[in-house]
Amino acid sequence: MVDMKNTSTIAIWEGCDPTVSDAVTRFMDCWEPYSASAKRYPIVQLVEELIDPAVAAYTEALPSRYLGHVPGAGTGVAFSEITQLVGLDAMVRLQRKLLRAFILTEDAQSETDRRFIATLETLIELVWACQRKQPAKRDVRGLNGQRLRGFCRFCGTLAELASYADGEGARGADEQLRLSNLYCAAHRPKAPNGEWNPAYRKAKRSVGQFDLELTRLSRQCAVRGMAQANSGDELVDSYILHYILGQTLHAADEAELRNLARQMADSKLSDRKKQMLMLLQLDFNQSEIARRLGIERQAVSKAIASIPEVFRLKPPKQSVR
Repeated sequence: MVDMKNTSTIAIWEGCDPTVSDAVTRFMDCWEPYSASAKRYPIVQLVEELIDPAVAAYTEALPSRYLGHVPGAGTGVAFSEITQLVGLDAMVRLQRKLLRAFILTEDAQSETDRRFIATLETLIELVWACQRKQPAKRDVRGLNGQRLRGFCRFCGTLAELASYADGEGARGADEQLRLSNLYCAAHRPKAPNGEWNPAYRKAKRSVGQFDLELTRLSRQCAVRGMAQANSGDELVDSYILHYILGQTLHAADEAELRNLARQMADSKLSDRKKQMLMLLQLDFNQSEIARRLGIERQAVSKAIASIPEVFRLKPPKQSVR
């Protein structure tokens, strides 16, 4: 999702506090039999044993202005206690709200701030992974209740099952079983009459681009002060940096970031077009852009004309000549 260490199940964000990072790694080493539904191995118990001490050690050294953004910090109530009290799903939402509040009100992009954000994002990833962790031995009779709940695979809308779980609408038992745990209503593979959904097919074809755009946007939102998309191209990275700086998006805005990635993929906002938009922002005209990119001026004109206005950098320094 972001610029982080590659782990098999729980994403550890780059820059995360080492104490918390080590605790999450140890957590993964021994969490195999644990799950939210297991009676013998409840996963909150493992959070209490391994994560609580690490979170406590980290927050104990933080200035007071940070504490209000970590659930339970400074109150004597452990991270696992709050998780157990409100539930895993609500804990993820609570953490995201607190992180968003920090980014909007406190974040000055200092080294401590960046570490704090990376640590909070890692803890969010931890709780989210705990929510979707399946028990080592699954009871097929409860299969519907154990299905992954979260965002649609292709956008920032909740999948049908997650939407139903949040209380949006009442359905009969048979209809509940037909709810998708991977797709929202707009991106469901087939309509009720059995016909293939064109929106699903379109999103399926561009899923690789969607994932790529989401990764870049998430990376950039995590560190807003410098180009961080890591696309491999300086102009593309600069475009994403400038675009994010012109928005109100932050790392905690997962739904909005997913919808933006979907819009980029659907609009076919290629890296070449991002390069052109960045060069326009740098006051290049179309002829200069063509020479810089080694393509025909007509190709530049055609490409720029096809870019939706929403992706133009604002305010531009000068109109296209």
